Amino acid sequence: MARDFYEVLGVPRDADKDEIQRAYRKLARKYHPDVNKDPAAEERFKEINEAFSVLSDPNQRGRYDRFGEDFRQVPEDWEERVGAGAGPGGGFRWSTGGGPRGRYATSGFGAEGVDIDDLFGSFFGGAGRMRVPGADQEAELPLTVEEAYRGGRRTITLADSTGQPRRYEVDVPPGVTDGQRIRLAGEGGRGNGDAPAGDLYLRVRIQPHPQFRLDGRNVYVQLPVTPWEAALGGTVPVPTPSGATAKVGVPAGSSSGRRLRLRGEGMPNPRGTNGDLYAELRIMVPSRLSDRERALFEELAAVSSFDPRRTR
Repeated sequence: MARDFYEVLGVPRDADKDEIQRAYRKLARKYHPDVNKDPAAEERFKEINEAFSVLSDPNQRGRYDRFGEDFRQVPEDWEERVGAGAGPGGGFRWSTGGGPRGRYATSGFGAEGVDIDDLFGSFFGGAGRMRVPGADQEAELPLTVEEAYRGGRRTITLADSTGQPRRYEVDVPPGVTDGQRIRLAGEGGRGNGDAPAGDLYLRVRIQPHPQFRLDGRNVYVQLPVTPWEAALGGTVPVPTPSGATAKVGVPAGSSSGRRLRLRGEGMPNPRGTNGDLYAELRIMVPSRLSDRERALFEELAAVSSFDPRRTR
């Protein structure tokens, strides 16, 4: 018998979506085969992915809570097709025991246990003849800012609908944003018999970056400048997510925190206007001064009447 999905993720049965997602992220980072070289890690990773794909989908989770490991054999509209005919307080729930299969359905109004094959045979003409489409599934696709900017082909390893590790080739469009979904048609849960498979949706998660901060398609980057560049103005280089270096003009008399906008240098948008890049100035001073530098700063301090703390 498969392990309980809640046990796999280490969450209670009443866990909300955020708890489930936090538990999944923590375990996926720990057991990903590219990180954890323990031979048992791959098996654990596929188990974690399968549990998350079910418990993060409200429809699948609802059926899993009712039917346990047999939930994939149950149509999504089972309540309409079965429960509606059960009478007041009707519906079915799974219990353990009875018969060689170890599971039977009991009605909500006290009827005796009903064998699963008999149940489906009565309502659908035999479980073997049910045509149940596969369920859609979802997983996360972590990307760096640069990968999201460029797009391109990625190879990822996930547990498939049977729980086995499988490699998927993914075409990432340039300029994907955090939370955007990429659809892999027919790569979700398997259908019953000749029914079509569901789709696999990969939700993009852009990882924190040491330089860039994203807000939609706009990109923010801190730009260190010297005191004289800030005071006198000038042209300085600024990094961009494309990997190229742009030039930005620093107006004379700029202070730390001033934002300089580079139009269209943010994340690309294949269907519209590119985002912008905002360089946020940060004035830096030398940690150690030469004798000449110290003399010049002392001369400046003596002749300047500028007081940044003066109340205007």
